[in-house]
Amino acid sequence: MKNINLTEEEVTLLNSKIGLHSLLKNKKVNITKVLEEVKYISKLKKKQEELIKLQNWVIKNNKKVVILFEGRDAAGKGGAIRRITEYINPRHFKIVALNIPTSDERKQWFFQRYINRLPKPGEIVFFDRSWYNRAVVEPVNKFCTKKEYEIFMSQVNHFEKMLIQSDTYLIKLYFSISKKEQAKRFKEINNSPLKRWKMTPVDEKAQELWDEYTSYKKKMFEVTNTEIAPWTIIDANKKPNARLSAISHILETIPYK
Repeated sequence: MKNINLTEEEVTLLNSKIGLHSLLKNKKVNITKVLEEVKYISKLKKKQEELIKLQNWVIKNNKKVVILFEGRDAAGKGGAIRRITEYINPRHFKIVALNIPTSDERKQWFFQRYINRLPKPGEIVFFDRSWYNRAVVEPVNKFCTKKEYEIFMSQVNHFEKMLIQSDTYLIKLYFSISKKEQAKRFKEINNSPLKRWKMTPVDEKAQELWDEYTSYKKKMFEVTNTEIAPWTIIDANKKPNARLSAISHILETIPYK
């Protein structure tokens, strides 16, 4: 067996409850991978503790927080939201993942169904995809007309400015993955009976329409990466790193301390 030089801190991590669990759950032990996992879990737990403090501050001070999770299919948006909300009080946050609009909603002002789900004082709302569907997914897949797209692009910055001026914190996260990584994740999803339900007709065309998505994504950043509501791009090719980066940005942006 190859000798591995471990620091005192690494030995302590391996002897912790999390470390022992990671060591014992696999028949073949890869110390390097176990250490990576234990370090990730330890960092995640600390950040989750801070998220509880952040939420307490939001509740106590009647603040309103909106966090948008955007990115290509299989970029890890849902997984990041699950880690962020794992230990915070479920009575004071909502996860919004809207379905296809109803016939009535199609006749409304586009932003109306999102406005209906904005946070009340003391609440955080996580949008697993948001109004930015109309900036990328809808035009790529011909779910909206060119005119509807252009109207949205002309209104979205004004809408977000009004939102922020109404004393709401708005955080816009974009999870960025490579074409190769997306293909790999689609394959894993298709091969898993427990995850296969996640694949949609839109997902199935995502690789084929990669360049079109890229074109609309660039336009979205050019127009909507404003000083008052900037985008934060998360490198999401490695899920653990992406989750930690997303949480860190949230903790740094909301002045809960």
